Amino acid sequence: MDIIILSQKFFEYSCYMRGYSKDTVRRYKYVINYYCKQSGITDISQVNDANLRALFLYGRTQRHWQTNTYICFHKSLLVFFRWCVTQGYMDKNPIEGIEKPKLEKRLPPKLNKQQTMRLLEIVYNYPYEYSYLRYRNHALFSMFIFAGLRKQELLNLKNTDVDIENLSIFVRQGKGNKDRIIPMSHTLAQSLKRYVVEKRRLNKTCPEFFTSLRGDNRFSDSGLKKLVEQIRKSSGLKFSVHKLRHTFATLMLEGGCDIYSLSRMMGHSDIKTTTIYLYASAEHLRSQITKHPLNECIR
Repeated sequence: MDIIILSQKFFEYSCYMRGYSKDTVRRYKYVINYYCKQSGITDISQVNDANLRALFLYGRTQRHWQTNTYICFHKSLLVFFRWCVTQGYMDKNPIEGIEKPKLEKRLPPKLNKQQTMRLLEIVYNYPYEYSYLRYRNHALFSMFIFAGLRKQELLNLKNTDVDIENLSIFVRQGKGNKDRIIPMSHTLAQSLKRYVVEKRRLNKTCPEFFTSLRGDNRFSDSGLKKLVEQIRKSSGLKFSVHKLRHTFATLMLEGGCDIYSLSRMMGHSDIKTTTIYLYASAEHLRSQITKHPLNECIR
């Protein structure tokens, strides 16, 4: 059977039956299409161990895939072929015999406290042409730094999701299709209040919380990308939106937040995912080493 037609059925199954997110289905599409193009196959019967191994060898040697990319391709094809087997299109899953490299355990990249404060100062004091941009951009970066939202979670926020009066942020269907509530600090609330006042002054009425300057539309992915590049160039700081999420987690631990509460705020399914930030925070580890019982006994 034609693999493109078959993959389309798989995408529909993943979306409507399994409830996978659009980003997950988009990743499946990219991986399967890349495999077909690289291997030159058009029919599911042409899938075999040889062309699969050739794909991964090409990726590692020619495209210089990181371990994460390799595992992403492996997992995506594994799920697709597993579905093909259950539907009777294949006798066995050909990727199960292909090895996966061991994932490196690296500390998440982050900004320190001083760099983070400098970033917020630059965002606020940047010579914008319009005051609306000053308040919106500061509120946007504050949301990343003081609430740890993912990019799509922030862009998808509705006006009704941000309750400044009661100091809470409702994340609707975040990663893994999970809702969660994040408490809002007073510092973040002040930044959001300034933005909301300016937003009302310009009669922005679209349902999304963060809106574009021109028109009454949701702030876009491309707009956020341009903004990050603009601030990165101006500040000289190397950061990404996801790096700001790591910064939030690390600073929270350094401030004394417990790992369970942080896990809930981050929206992690497994608390083990959150524990990596314990190792990324030198200040947290330093505070713990002082608890050795012999520290006060030996001089």
